[in-house]
Amino acid sequence: MNKTMEENEKAFNVNGREVIPLLAPFKMGKFNLSHRIVLAPLTRTRSYNFMAQPHAALYYSQRTTKGGFLIGEASGVSDTAQGYPNTPGIWTREQVEAWKPIVRAVHENGGIFFCQLWHAGRVSNYVYQPNGEPPISSTNKAVQGSSTQYPPPRRLRTDEIPEIVNDFRMAAKNAIEAGFDGVEIHGANGYLLEQFLKDKVNDRDDEYGGSLENRCRFPLMVVKAVCDDIGADKVGVRLSPFANYCNCVDSNPQALGIYMAQSLSQLGILYCHVIEPRMLTMFEKHETDVSLLPIRKAFNGTFIVAGGYNRSEGNRVIANGGADLVAYGRLFLANPDLPKRFELDVELNKADRSTFYTTDPVVGYTDYPFLENDC
Repeated sequence: MNKTMEENEKAFNVNGREVIPLLAPFKMGKFNLSHRIVLAPLTRTRSYNFMAQPHAALYYSQRTTKGGFLIGEASGVSDTAQGYPNTPGIWTREQVEAWKPIVRAVHENGGIFFCQLWHAGRVSNYVYQPNGEPPISSTNKAVQGSSTQYPPPRRLRTDEIPEIVNDFRMAAKNAIEAGFDGVEIHGANGYLLEQFLKDKVNDRDDEYGGSLENRCRFPLMVVKAVCDDIGADKVGVRLSPFANYCNCVDSNPQALGIYMAQSLSQLGILYCHVIEPRMLTMFEKHETDVSLLPIRKAFNGTFIVAGGYNRSEGNRVIANGGADLVAYGRLFLANPDLPKRFELDVELNKADRSTFYTTDPVVGYTDYPFLENDC
C-alpha cells in the first residue's frame, strides 16, 4: 500500500488488510464485484454490417477480471437506431447469436457483462436508415456545429413513441437471451433519449415536450418497459445532464439530473451511470465547481461516475462517498489489465486516438500490451 496517498484517498480495510478504494469489493444488487473499476461502454466500429464479430470476444475477455464489471459498446435497438458504421445491433436473431460467444468469453473469465442499448436518433444519416429515410428524433431540427454533417431528422409522432419503447423492450429481452447479465439504457451523449430530455433540443408541444416531467416521460417509459420485461435488478441507465454532445444542452442540468435520479429510484433500477460535469464533450475536459453529489444523493441504487478519471481521482471519489464505482474508457482501452496496473501503481499505456474508430480487428483493439508478455 502506498502510504503517500492523500488523506482523502485513505485506504479501505478489507478483511484486516488495507486496499485502495478502487480495489475494494462491492455488492451491486445480486452481483458481487471484486473491485470498483468498470469498463465503460466504448464504440469500437469493428462490428461489420451491424453484427458483433468473433474478434470482440478477445477484446472483452482481455479486459475481464473475476468479479469485474464490463459494459458493452452501444448496440442498436432497431433498424432506425444506427448512427455510425460498423456498430453492433441486437434487434435481429442473427445479432443475438453473434453476441453469444462474446458474452460466453467474458463469463468464462468470471466477469459480469451488461449490454448498452442505444438509439442514435438525429445523430445519424440517411445511409443508415431504412429506405434512406430521415432519422427520427424529438424534433425536426438538425444537429448544428458538428464536424459531421447530419441531415434534418423527422419528428416522431406521438402515436409512434410506444413503438420505440417496444424496440428497447425487445432489445433488452434479446440481450438477456444472448447471455448478458443485464442492460444499460443509453440516455446520454446526445442520442435519442437525451434529445427528449433536454430543453434546447426538445421543442415539442405534446405530452413529451415542454415541462421537465413531459421531457422525461418517454425515456422513463423506456426504462419502465425494460424493467417490467427483464427485471429492474438487471437494468442500469446512463445520463449526461451537463454535457453538450451534438449540441444537446439543457438550461437546468442539475434539476434534470435530480429529477431523473429520483424517478429511476422509484423504478428500482440497479444503477445510475452519470458523466461528470467537467466533460462537456467526449474529449473536452474543463474545470468546474459543479458536483454530481446532489444527483448521487437523489438515487438509491449503485452510483457509477465517468469522465476522465485517473487512478488518484477514482480512489478519491470512492473514498469520499461520491460514487460506488468508476467507469474508465480510454485508460481501460489502452490497458486491458487496468485493475492490476492500478493495484501496483505502475505506468500506463497511452491510448492512440488515431486507432479508436478504425475497422481493423487487431490494431488499436486487441494489441495493447499487458504488463507481462505472456498474458
